[in-house]
Amino acid sequence: MYSKTDNKGNIITGTTLILAVSIILMIIFIVNTLNYMESENINSISSDNFKYIIKDYNKNLEQIGRDSIAEETEKLYHAHIIHDAKGDIKKILNNKLKEVNREYKEKYGIDIRSEVISVESTDSPWKVLFKVRVKADKDNEQFNGILVSNSSIEGLKDPLPYAKLPKIYSNINHRGDKIYYFQSLSQYLRAHNVKGYESYILATAPLTIKKCPYDPYTHHGDGNTLSDCLKQGYFHESADGSCYLCRLDGKAVCPHYGMEVFIQTHTPLQNGSVSCSDHVVFHDMYEGEKLNKLDVNSLILDDSHAKKYGLVHDG
Repeated sequence: MYSKTDNKGNIITGTTLILAVSIILMIIFIVNTLNYMESENINSISSDNFKYIIKDYNKNLEQIGRDSIAEETEKLYHAHIIHDAKGDIKKILNNKLKEVNREYKEKYGIDIRSEVISVESTDSPWKVLFKVRVKADKDNEQFNGILVSNSSIEGLKDPLPYAKLPKIYSNINHRGDKIYYFQSLSQYLRAHNVKGYESYILATAPLTIKKCPYDPYTHHGDGNTLSDCLKQGYFHESADGSCYLCRLDGKAVCPHYGMEVFIQTHTPLQNGSVSCSDHVVFHDMYEGEKLNKLDVNSLILDDSHAKKYGLVHDG
């Protein structure tokens, strides 16, 4: 049997075939595009999650560093003597980070290796700088860098009094938010041939570091500002005083930008003695006079410190 192909039919069949192929290609393109977008989205989430973990780790360094400083300070308050505060704090922080790294492994499935590079003073006496080398791996993502964190020392105990007068040798003590020197400071001054050392019998000082809000400091001469400063136990910035890390090592002065605090006498004696800024009492030892000779609780200050705080001697 003989049959004849219709040209019109060929055109229709060809058109249908082209249309079908186009639809198939379109579907393949759409599916691939969706898969690609899904893959990119997963990668983005993964990357953001990894960044969050590293950021969270860095954020926690601030508190862990502060806890390490506090732990070192407590040694002094338990009759230990410190010779290398920075080195000790590095060891304490490294040990704490080992535990933190294990916790991050359990919580996030990330492998973290860390090593404290340095513990440093800063241009602010209220901060300590930590630098930590961190290597981290999770799935196909990696981090290798140095994390930097500033830890506040505000609210921590002042290490200098117990570093200078170790509890094992002295009757220094503390209660509430105040340090009581009893006879320990006057004996220390007597041993250093300071005139008028008797004025420092029963002297007191603040226990914890609190930054003085009265800035500029000359406002201490206004109204009841000095009285409130002493009551609150505020510390003051000082280029002559020592930073917190050096205070841990028993240094009353150091090359860093530091702090000072008033050691308050409670004596009816009117004679002069060493000026009551702590770096003067424990290192410089130059003389001062009571601001008010008739006030048992009057500060003993030299002219330079009196001027710094806007205070005047009563004559």
